[in-house]
Amino acid sequence: MAQVLEFKLPDLGEGLTEAEIVRWLVEVGDVVAIDQPVVEVETAKAMVEVPCPYGGVVTARFGEEGTELPVGAPLITVAVGERPSSGTGEPEAEGSGNVLVGYGTSEAPARRRRVRPERPVAAPDMAAGSRAAGAAPADAAASTETVNGRAGAPGTDDGPVPVISPLVRRLARQNGLDLRELTGSGPDGLILRADVEYALRAAARRAETAAPEPQRQPSIAPEAPGELRIPLKGIRGAVADKLTRSRREIPDATCWVDADATELMRARAAMNAAGGPKISVLALLARICTAALARFPELNSTVDAQAREVVRFDHVHLGFAAQTDRGLVVPVVRDAHARDAESLTAEFARLTEASRAGTLTPAELTGGTFTLNNYGVFGVDGSTPIINHPEAAMLGVGRIVPKPWVHEGELAVRQVVQLSLTFDHRVCDGGTAGGFLRYVADCVEQPAVLLRTL
Repeated sequence: MAQVLEFKLPDLGEGLTEAEIVRWLVEVGDVVAIDQPVVEVETAKAMVEVPCPYGGVVTARFGEEGTELPVGAPLITVAVGERPSSGTGEPEAEGSGNVLVGYGTSEAPARRRRVRPERPVAAPDMAAGSRAAGAAPADAAASTETVNGRAGAPGTDDGPVPVISPLVRRLARQNGLDLRELTGSGPDGLILRADVEYALRAAARRAETAAPEPQRQPSIAPEAPGELRIPLKGIRGAVADKLTRSRREIPDATCWVDADATELMRARAAMNAAGGPKISVLALLARICTAALARFPELNSTVDAQAREVVRFDHVHLGFAAQTDRGLVVPVVRDAHARDAESLTAEFARLTEASRAGTLTPAELTGGTFTLNNYGVFGVDGSTPIINHPEAAMLGVGRIVPKPWVHEGELAVRQVVQLSLTFDHRVCDGGTAGGFLRYVADCVEQPAVLLRTL
């Protein structure tokens, strides 16, 4: 006889207490295997898939897409009954017991591919997420009646639309676009971001000849005429909290200098002309940063306020600011001090792509010891960035543009960049911060200076 087990939103680690449902991976009536991912959620750290420790038939789901659930709230209920043996003479385990995301399982699942029995339509969600903490799960019979009651309903379609990324699904949802009306240009009809953007542009062109309708934004609710209230949650909420804490706890100061980057750009062009993977400017700046931190280790540190101690690190885990559709994130390049320019270029590219796809893990977003902020990509010359708490410093890099410059006693047009350093005044004084920034500028102006540290 089947036993109905309830699976609750597990502790996702990193001190996280809630998560937002981004996409359901199963529906009521689906057969799931042990440790099969059943839902994709967004936390303040990253987008993760949550595996269910039970195998059986899904009898209820709790919460709609876009709903925030606290840790411990019900996610799904699964009817666990007799199942075929694994082929070794032993019956399958009833559950893996592993409910923490990212820690693997104690045994390999019987199958990872989702199995869906034949049925006319998808069953509706059960209780809304706002009532999840106190909701009672519906039984399997009630779910079956719901499915049968809608059998043959017009306009229904079975199964999810194949989309390359949850961010693409969210983009369509925020703009009121029905993905089922699109034909994907990816492999096997996979809908890409370019497909959604093309459809939105086409809709905008059609709207030019018709009366415009207000865009529907479910997550932005007007409170009064001319006023919008935008919730600070998920990544944006976490960033807001961290920046506020940085300003509140860190007595920061900023110094800056203009540097002639002409020789650095020439050196990069020579590297790339020699063949092999292309080297990015960001990778060269990162290599300069690690060399400067080796000379000025005070800035590769953090402050333990309770112990009233400065903690210096013997490694450089280099964070870099990356702007995404979900907000500002700071991926971390582990052991940047031990990487060459080619390795740094590859790792920056990998983490940037993961940032845009929303697939960064919590480990890839934490543990930084120093941050490099290339705000020049936004077309600005300078900035006074906020330190990425609990680090002690951040190097900012503006755009590299032609400017009049005195070079070897003559006025010339050179490639000039503004460098800024924001630092925690508790870890060092202005002399140390100035020495670090001057060394970075010297390496930018004369890349051969780096040869001393290679």
